[in-house]
Amino acid sequence: MRAPQFKQWFAKLSALNPPQRRQTLDALHPAAGLDQVISLIGQIGATCRRCPSCACDRYYRHGQANGLQRYRCRACRRTYNDLSGTPLARLRLREKWLDYLGTVLASTPVRKAAGEIGVHRNTAFRWRHRFLANAKHDRPRQIDGIAEADEMFILESQKGARKLERPARKRGGRAGRRGISGELDCILVARDRSGQTIDALVGRGALTVAQLERHLLPRLAPQVLLVSDAHASYRSFARKHGIAHAAVNLHAGCRTRRSSAGAIHVQNVNAYHQRFRQWLSRFCGVASRYLPNYLGWRWALDGGRISSAEQLLRIAIRAIHSER
Repeated sequence: MRAPQFKQWFAKLSALNPPQRRQTLDALHPAAGLDQVISLIGQIGATCRRCPSCACDRYYRHGQANGLQRYRCRACRRTYNDLSGTPLARLRLREKWLDYLGTVLASTPVRKAAGEIGVHRNTAFRWRHRFLANAKHDRPRQIDGIAEADEMFILESQKGARKLERPARKRGGRAGRRGISGELDCILVARDRSGQTIDALVGRGALTVAQLERHLLPRLAPQVLLVSDAHASYRSFARKHGIAHAAVNLHAGCRTRRSSAGAIHVQNVNAYHQRFRQWLSRFCGVASRYLPNYLGWRWALDGGRISSAEQLLRIAIRAIHSER
């Protein structure tokens, strides 16, 4: 629209009645959301723009497509945009992304989120895991000081699978064997007193030293004091790698004790377990293969660490590895 025509149209806005104003705002809202998303994508891409094929950072502009600036790599000559090579590549309806991320921030179930945004429930489910694909990698690089570690167990689920590896269970079913068995997913959580948290889906059944070496050892600071329950794997792991270790025997009723380093307990990490279970229950069952995404989602929300849809979009495009 040319400037004189726009001025005439804009001058008539004051004559609109309330229903007409609402209709106008509803019509402009998707365009405003699209402009905001495209601007954010450009800002995020500008911080570290590289060719997704050869990682070269030498490029030049090469036209536009679907509202996004395209670039041509000077090394391999391939073209790309700021979403190429990310989980959001080729994802449509960008004008609704920020509204949808608002439902993610509110931990809204799939069907309710789909109704609020105006997309199909399958689209809402697909978006959830595309937007959360990087969240499972967004963790602090190290935990230090007094670090509590403990595992939690959730009944494994093959929800949504076309072929089951076992007989089907009724909704809300139980494991076929008592105690810790291969029917339970083992989630390891380590958390220091400043709130930095490392978590991982390590496998099924009881925790092992090999799993601790794979998921916990690379994230422990050299001078950390590892606090755990009396499980033998923690003791063997700490002795093998020369890590300072203190244990509390929960089965004997010892929940906390004092030491020169401070209070020795695992109540901090156990409270995190409880919050995670309560939060996860609203989704009425989560497939085991998606648990890492939900662990990343919960870590992003825990303690108000993420407070806006824009921050979630930044993590979805590129994990930020925040140290806060």
